[in-house]
Amino acid sequence: MTTTTMNQAGAERHRLYEDVLAMISGTMFVSLGTLIYTETMLTVGSSAGLALLLSYVSGWGFGLIFFLVNLPFYILAVKRMGWAFTLRTFTAVALVSILSKLNSQWIDFSYLDPLYATVIGGGLIGTGLLMLFRHRTGLGGINILAMYLQEKTGLRAGYFQLGVDLTILAIAFFVLPADRLALSVLGAAIANLILAINHKPGRYMGLS
Repeated sequence: MTTTTMNQAGAERHRLYEDVLAMISGTMFVSLGTLIYTETMLTVGSSAGLALLLSYVSGWGFGLIFFLVNLPFYILAVKRMGWAFTLRTFTAVALVSILSKLNSQWIDFSYLDPLYATVIGGGLIGTGLLMLFRHRTGLGGINILAMYLQEKTGLRAGYFQLGVDLTILAIAFFVLPADRLALSVLGAAIANLILAINHKPGRYMGLS
């Protein structure tokens, strides 16, 4: 029996209300961080970053593109992570898509410093993802693959995502101004370091 298996065997299972609160809080954090990035024309990694880039190029809203981009990954989620994880992830993606639309109606920024937006936006996104990950909920796309690899191989989700995010940011070179691209790299590093430091295998024992 592996260390991870033994840790899971002795873990206390999350209550339903804990999972619900974590999903609401996590998706609110991510959607607010995404709005801040949209307002300053920044991007991040993973499927959210891809959706942001597509929204800048196409003019479509982030929420709709984010929802559509994630659809193909649910096949992997069902096969590898089970229906419970897939349904939680689908719900989280839908909430982020809806909240992203509503946030733009609820919040209006008269001024937003790009460097501050990078730090606070990356922190909100990383913390929101951490909440979701600890309750066995992904946020679609690369998050699904990252969580699967961490559970099966021990490869930290944050480090794997950082590699993928850097690839997406390389694509952003053709879409964003140089200063926004540099800030986006910093924001992606902040978000993923939060995951890498706080979401290590065996450190958090709760199960959903």
